[in-house]
Amino acid sequence: MSIDSFANPDAISRPSALDVRAWEIEFAAAARRPLEQRMKYAFIHTYKPVLDDAPFRSFATMRDYREWCQAHLPDWLGYGTV
Repeated sequence: MSIDSFANPDAISRPSALDVRAWEIEFAAAARRPLEQRMKYAFIHTYKPVLDDAPFRSFATMRDYREWCQAHLPDWLGYGTV
């Protein structure tokens, strides 16, 4: 998909009937799986540096929390200020 597709929704190709049928088959197979199995594979744990290194943290104020985030967390986690 090109960037032009976002500017022009008509440029986005429609899925073929074969694609739609394949998706329906995959969905039906997933729906037959037990809930426990679906939940097991629904979430992917991603290690978050610093955040995952302690069982919990508590802060007296939101300001304290935000200052801690700004000082300790990598920017890519998105906890910084804008």
